[in-house]
Order: sequence, then C-alpha cells, then structure tokens
Amino acid sequence: MPATLRSLLHRADLRLRSRTAADDVALDAPLSWLHSSDLEDPTPFLADGQGLLTTGTQFGAEAEVPGDVADAYVRRLVDRGVVALGFGTEVVRAGTPDALVAACERHGLPLFEVPYETSFIAVAQANAEAVARDANARNAWALAAQRAISLAAMRPDGLGATIAELSRQLDGWVGLFDVSGRLDRGHPVDGVPAEDLEVLRVEALRLLRAGQRASLPVTTEHHTGFTLQTLGSGGHLSGVLAIANGGALDRAGREVVTAVIALAGLALQQNRELARARGLLRTGLLTMLSVGDPEVVQSTSREVWGPLPAEPVRIAAVDVADHDLDTVVDLLELWVQDRPGQLFFAVDDALFLCVSADDTGIVEELVGRFDLRAGMSDGAAYRSFGRARTEAVQALDRRREGRPGTTEFGDLAREGVLAHLAHVDVDAGAVARAFLAPLLDHDRTAGTELTRTVRAWLDENCEYDRTAQALGIHRHTARARVEHAGRLLDRDLTVFATRADLWAAFVVDTAGADRGGRSGRRA
Repeated sequence: MPATLRSLLHRADLRLRSRTAADDVALDAPLSWLHSSDLEDPTPFLADGQGLLTTGTQFGAEAEVPGDVADAYVRRLVDRGVVALGFGTEVVRAGTPDALVAACERHGLPLFEVPYETSFIAVAQANAEAVARDANARNAWALAAQRAISLAAMRPDGLGATIAELSRQLDGWVGLFDVSGRLDRGHPVDGVPAEDLEVLRVEALRLLRAGQRASLPVTTEHHTGFTLQTLGSGGHLSGVLAIANGGALDRAGREVVTAVIALAGLALQQNRELARARGLLRTGLLTMLSVGDPEVVQSTSREVWGPLPAEPVRIAAVDVADHDLDTVVDLLELWVQDRPGQLFFAVDDALFLCVSADDTGIVEELVGRFDLRAGMSDGAAYRSFGRARTEAVQALDRRREGRPGTTEFGDLAREGVLAHLAHVDVDAGAVARAFLAPLLDHDRTAGTELTRTVRAWLDENCEYDRTAQALGIHRHTARARVEHAGRLLDRDLTVFATRADLWAAFVVDTAGADRGGRSGRRA
C-alpha cells in the first residue's frame, strides 16, 4: 500500500497523535516525502503530495500564535499542495498552538503532533521506508502484470485477451475503438453506460481524424475519468485504447499500459500486413471482373469476404489521396465485415467500389466522411463490369474538375456528346454509346429499325420525304419512327442542338453506327 498519513499514525513506535478530524480521503492521500522546516514560507522548497514537519519557531516566542498568522501559514501550505503538517512539541512550544489547529481544521489540512522523544528524522525515515516498500511492490506488480499480458497476447485472440488482462490488472474497464470510431471490444462487457460510450466514441473519432499520436483525458457523466490513447504511428493510426482509470495512473500503471499499447500496435500492424495481402488479392479479382470472368471472383470472394453484391451493380471510381488511402481501406474492410454481400472494393489506378444498383448509400457515406471525389457508373451485370468500370472512370474525370462529391455517368450521357468533345480526357465514344443505347437496345429486342431510320433522317437533312425514299418506306412511317426514337431518347428532335448531339453520337461511335446498320439489315 502507498505511504500515507494513516500508515504513519498506525506506527505505535512513533507515538504520533492526530489533532484534526481529517476524513478518509485526506488520511489516505499518498505522502511522497516529509520535509522539516521552520521557515515562515517554506513553499518554494516543497512539492505537491509532500508533508511538512515544523517546531513552530517561525511563529515567534509568544505563547499564543495570532490567528491571522496561523491562517496565512496554513493557506500557503494548502495552496502549494502539502497534504500533511506535523508539529514537534516541547521543543519550542509546549503542545500545538490552538490557532494552528483551528487553521488546519478550517483549510482541511491534516495536522499531527510529534512528541519530544520522537525525532523528525525517525518520522521522515519511516515515511521513506513506506514509500520504498510501495515502489518495490508496484514494480513487482508491473512486472507480473506485463508477464500476464504478454502471455495473454499469445492466445488465439491475442488482442482481445490482452485487453481483458489489462482490465483485470487495472481493475477497471478497458476498450478498443477501431479506425471508424466503433467500439471493437471492451472488458468487462457492458462495463460502461451507453451514454459514456458515445462520449468516448466521439472523442476517439476526433483523435483519429487528427491523425497524430496523442493521449486525452476524458470525463463523462457517470465516470470520474477515462484516458484515451491512440494506437499506431502518426499519419496512420489504427485505433484508440480507452481506459477507465478514475484518475491519473502512477508510473507502474503507465508502464503496464505502455506495454499493452505496444502489443496492441503490433497486433494491429500484423493485421495491416494481412490486409495488404488481401488488397493484392482484391486487385487481381478486380482485373478478372474487368475482363468478364465473374464466376471465379464470386467463389473466391464468398470464401474470403462473403458474396459479391447482387446484380445489377454499379461501380464507383473514387479519388483518394495517398496519405488517406490506408485509413480509407481500413474502414472499408470493417464495412465489408459488417455488411456482407453489400460491398466489394479494390485499389488499382483508383479506388473502385462495387455495390448493388439500389444500394449506393455506402459510396455517398464514404465520399461524405472523407470529402472525396467519385464517379458512378450506370447499372450493369458482372459480364459488363469492364464497361461499367470505364463509365465510372469517365465520371470521375469530370468530377475532378469540380468540388468533392459524386458524378454519375448517366448525367454525362444526358448532357450529350458535344458537351464532352472539349474534354480530351473523356472517352466520347463511351458517352456516345450510352446516348444511343435506348435506340440500339430497342432495335435489338423488338427487331425494329429505329437507329437506321434516324441515321438516314439525319443524312437526308431531316427531310421525311427524302428519308422515306432512301429507305423504301412511306414518309409517315419514317416520321413515326423518328418520333418514337425521340421518346426513347427522351429528347426533342425538333431542336437543332439535340439533332447535333445525335449526329455527333453517330459520328463518334462508329461501332454504334455499324451496329445500327447491321440491325437494319437483319430486319
């Protein structure tokens, strides 16, 4: 047990006598050292948590000590952090001055008498021995605790066992928050009220977003104190350790916590190395999806992470700065665990996310949290993954020109082909194919000739009579087909700008024009 005034008063050989009604808190306060001084103001030579022994010479030769003098003296000691005052009797004065007793009572400073036959050296030595015994005991505890924690780290769930062992050694709650600010594990379970956990979560997330190694004391409504300590290196934090310590830890306690921080950091680093290996696997699977081989990817993903998102899917290409990439990937790994079958991601020339077409909230959540720029494809089957990936990249290229947020490829197609010809980094052919897709799809499924008719109509300067003659059909049929095409495209083909966009789409997408011609020849 630590050296305290209570332990000194219990030493029968010292024959000390308490003169104030000190409470348990004051009697059990750690007493780090005892000085002796008769200076009127000894506080420049004292430190917090120390005690003072005096014979009262500083109060003069008068039998009674003035109340204001005693009060000022005690107030100076209390303000300095002195935790006990011992008065040596029968040296200068017979007994302890009443004014000094009253001042100590008033300011809450424990006062004890040291009889003439007990030397100050004996009292100070007794306290020093108690301090040494406590230090040795705490050192032995720290060694035993570190050994127990090291053994716990070698168990199958080393990180969880380490957290639990630290909780037992400190006799308090210990928790680990992951990079998303979520409580990954805590011991004992339900050891902290939900309101306190929310406060800790918010503060842990603030430390993680700062990105620097730090320690932060936190006080909550139901607990006297927590300490938050980041894990990992500056610029790539891997979590936050939370300890309910009820106050400052002593040196031995700090050593034990430091050992846990090192072990937890090592465990998280090993997890990071494993994550890098998984990242390489993800990139390979992304390549396989892009070349149209989803079956192998589906079976591999199911074994490692869970099933791929259900078709149709949308692909998001996300622009992430190098210094944020590891943090973003760590968060996505957690989301994959928490949301099986909703997300597949991989890093290649950009960060690519694959989600179900009706569940794009994950992308928006990521973009909003890290203030990123992203491009989103149209819906597609896995057999068309390569096309969807190209669309996502094209949309991302456009979004890079503006503020953080998400640009959808469908929005680019609705802008028309001509709007993109000025952007040399945009694949106008992809935009053209998307623009003409409603016509091509309708001709393919219904066996119509809308694409061929519209192309001929444009070739004939939008004159229905000449179009009908070129195709060998009635002019009313030609008009009906063009109007039907306008409805499918959701465009007004009487407007010059729309006709120009349509013409540009045919010119840019030669392959699309060829498909239209072949469609017409099949009919």
